[in-house]
Amino acid sequence: MISSGTARRVGNGPTKKRGFMYQQSKGKFTPQAHVGIPKGTYEDEHGRKGFFGRVSHLYHTHKPTSWSRIEGPCRPQAFNTYKAPAQKDIFQPTFILENNDVKIGAMGPEGIQPYFFRNGDGDTCYFIHQGAGTLETDFGPLKYSKGDYIVIPKGTTTRFSTDKGEQKYLVIESHAEMNLPEKGLIGQHALFDIAMLETPNPEESTSLAINKEYEVRIKRENQFTKVFYDFNPLDVVGWKGDLTAVKINIKEFRPVGSHRYHVAPSVHSTFLGQGFVICSFVPRPFETDPEANRVPFYHRNIDCDEVIFYHDGDFFSRKNMGAGMISFHPFGIHHGPHPKAAETVKTKTMTDEYAVMVDTYSPLHPTDAAKQCEWTEYHLSWKE
Repeated sequence: MISSGTARRVGNGPTKKRGFMYQQSKGKFTPQAHVGIPKGTYEDEHGRKGFFGRVSHLYHTHKPTSWSRIEGPCRPQAFNTYKAPAQKDIFQPTFILENNDVKIGAMGPEGIQPYFFRNGDGDTCYFIHQGAGTLETDFGPLKYSKGDYIVIPKGTTTRFSTDKGEQKYLVIESHAEMNLPEKGLIGQHALFDIAMLETPNPEESTSLAINKEYEVRIKRENQFTKVFYDFNPLDVVGWKGDLTAVKINIKEFRPVGSHRYHVAPSVHSTFLGQGFVICSFVPRPFETDPEANRVPFYHRNIDCDEVIFYHDGDFFSRKNMGAGMISFHPFGIHHGPHPKAAETVKTKTMTDEYAVMVDTYSPLHPTDAAKQCEWTEYHLSWKE
């Protein structure tokens, strides 16, 4: 175990130019972040731009999350989507967190949507937490089931038809276009190959005209306009291009890992929006290097709010967070694993979790609906 960074360092002066300062080091530290943390200390990553910008690592003698109480809006919060008030229109989501770039919420549609819907406010990502069905689109139908991501471009006409059984979908509405992140050094086929994305085929459509009036409900600036036709508006027989609805299941996500180093969560980026990123957490091997972190490192992520939706499995770094719950950690206050998490994973070889993370660059604000489904004591769950 490393007790002082000078044991591995050559020289005492600055070593690398970065930003407007040279990288420097003082006191007790480890040169390799997240590995060989000095005994009796807790590593805290103080970084910019959500793990992509300039960074320092601070070595505390106490866990940064060992607060006795918190007063003010920076406190971590948690919400149970199963307790969120449903909209009168069950085919519209109840949003829990929002800013000018993105809205995050949940919905539980049931049966056949009585109207066609077109979102003029932005792209929409549906994550199917529970249930199954068919989403009809301009491009053709997409059959979906548990664990599917469905990304619908702005202005696309859609209609849900659910199977029997309980339905619960996470909904992420982006003000601007959603796309795939740049994969850089790991290559274009990592995480998932673009060929894995499923697209709809209009030749598989079973949406027939039945000689009655058809309603298309358009949302623009959160107001609805109703347009009526005497024919089925989903009458496309073919399409081409690179703008379409797409689907992929979270179980198809192939995570990047390192047996000697705990990689930052940003490496699990799945979809990219303006001002936010969607990441997928799926089962992966734990680090095997005896000096490497096996749990998420403490960080205050001072440019990003962090939201995690718990889908399935055992999320080892959080206690008492069940499927369908959302945690919200504003930037500025520390993020990190619950007490005892490091001890809990010592006997495990794999994580057993499926979760969706959304990191936003602008502050998120809980809605009135969020207050009705909040676990108000969540911030106290870090007490030893």
